[in-house]
Amino acid sequence: MIQNQYPLWRYLIVLAVCVIGALYALPNLYGFDPALQVTARRAAPVDAALETRLTLALEKAGIVPKAGELAGGRLLLRFADDAARTKAVPVLQSVVDTKQYLVALNLASATPGWLRAIGGKPMYMGLDLRGGVHFLMQVDTDAVRKQTEERFITELRGALRDKKIRFRTVVHDPQGGVLVSFLNDEAKTAGSALIAKDFGDLILTDVAKSTEFAVQLSPKPAFVTAARKTAIKQNLTTLRNRINEFGVAEPVIQQQGDSRIVVQLPGIEDTAEAKKLIGATATLEFRMVDSNGDVKAATEGRVPLGSKLYQRRNGDALLLKRRVMLTGDSIVDASSGVEQQNGEPAVFIRLDGKGGRSFAKSTREEIGKAMAVVFIEQLEGRQVEEVINVATIRDELSNRFQITGLDSGDEARDLALLLRAGALAAPMEIIEERTVGPSLGQANIDRGIQSCVVGFAAVCLYMLVYYRWFGLIANCALALNVVLLVSLLSMLQATLSLPGIAGILLTVGMAVDANVLINERIREELRRGMSPQASIHVGYERAFATILDSNVTTLIASVVLFSFGSGPVKGFAITLSLGILTSMFTAVTGTRAIVNLVFGRRRLKSLSV
Repeated sequence: MIQNQYPLWRYLIVLAVCVIGALYALPNLYGFDPALQVTARRAAPVDAALETRLTLALEKAGIVPKAGELAGGRLLLRFADDAARTKAVPVLQSVVDTKQYLVALNLASATPGWLRAIGGKPMYMGLDLRGGVHFLMQVDTDAVRKQTEERFITELRGALRDKKIRFRTVVHDPQGGVLVSFLNDEAKTAGSALIAKDFGDLILTDVAKSTEFAVQLSPKPAFVTAARKTAIKQNLTTLRNRINEFGVAEPVIQQQGDSRIVVQLPGIEDTAEAKKLIGATATLEFRMVDSNGDVKAATEGRVPLGSKLYQRRNGDALLLKRRVMLTGDSIVDASSGVEQQNGEPAVFIRLDGKGGRSFAKSTREEIGKAMAVVFIEQLEGRQVEEVINVATIRDELSNRFQITGLDSGDEARDLALLLRAGALAAPMEIIEERTVGPSLGQANIDRGIQSCVVGFAAVCLYMLVYYRWFGLIANCALALNVVLLVSLLSMLQATLSLPGIAGILLTVGMAVDANVLINERIREELRRGMSPQASIHVGYERAFATILDSNVTTLIASVVLFSFGSGPVKGFAITLSLGILTSMFTAVTGTRAIVNLVFGRRRLKSLSV
């Protein structure tokens, strides 16, 4: 008589997989709490004193937080419902300095501490199921024109110098455009010819004043329109790069109208950090220090021609030359670390070929002079410029160098990330921030879950009636399959959306199909006259090849979907691929273990199958 038995270690493996799967699927039952997250923009302290100050302010306003958590440099305040959280936002923003702290909406997992201690986390859900964070960003298209004019000013100065055409100034025209003033009429004629030849995107207008040898230049409307469109596209690409660096699964980043961008982050937890990173317009400029200028006179409004007044982080004023030696556009890579000599936080920068050559030439001419690093950041609709480092150029700088003067290692990491992801082509301001509910509506989702439950129950009932005891075992395998799939999605922190649910349902169907193949094979062997134990053994052995073939072909299709698809298609492919693996385990190994335990050591005259 054939004995259908597994060795003890196989039973233990099956049991361990079931227990671990159930444990890591459990966090999905606890849901989420509406929360507000407070983090420091730079090196401001986020400590117990801040938590006490904010909690007292909320209690004074009649708002009692559900709980507060202080960890990882952030303060998370949980609330009982969305209404309480909405009332708390203006209270917190009135208490903290918004230049130093960032207050952002969040959805905090309600998973118990003991589950979180072992790494238990709920799986991410897409905007169509659970919602997430929604940002509406306004792109400053007027700044694109100003940036375009600034670029033309730099190029015009260089071209006139190269051709040795004598000019007085190349500056912004208060009425718009660029104003070029030449030394005499001969220089004006030569300069106008050069501009007409090499700067075809500019409209040249003669200034009708005999005492001023000047021309007024303005970019063509078509050029400005194209520059704005390019800036929007570059901002979209930069945002995608930044969010990919941040690790958000299946974000939605799309243009709305001609000057707005919508960013939706499904299931994100650290919304404050996301808001800080996607909303920042951070870049660097390298300028020479104007050592001959009178700083005191400049602070009183008498700024020397060709210079600009800046502030250092300690509040001291500093005069820098207007000529920009290098911008963040030339940076191709940036990483954070520690400066070896003093142990200070530093950002290590690598430039592209063109930027490296230009920077090397500029610094070669300025050896022995002081150069400043200006950090430019867009904060709440205004541009903040401050000097973070001043150093004397000791030698020609190539395409690899480092900058210091940062407040903390966290700021160095953030700056490196922003520079690595690319500078925004135009400033942006977050004009709307909210958490969004399921796009299909909670009622539709409830009906969808109800239909899944009803459908699953109908399948289980059919299997139970048609295959009896073996149908009951198959039902246990189906339930275990769903639990294991949910636990895998949770452990991998994959995003579940409606296409993902379709993948789960398809997986359940494939798991049922595998059990049907096994049960029908056992029936066939019984009809041939085999003993019950032999029928079980042969049924599982001969059905395995067919089950393997069907699952492998489906797995190949899902890999192709993942490779060539995007967004929801990838979500469907991931869920289906994981579901194939779990269904293979539960339909073959799982049900075989139960059958062996129930029927393996018994003398059977018949099978209820």
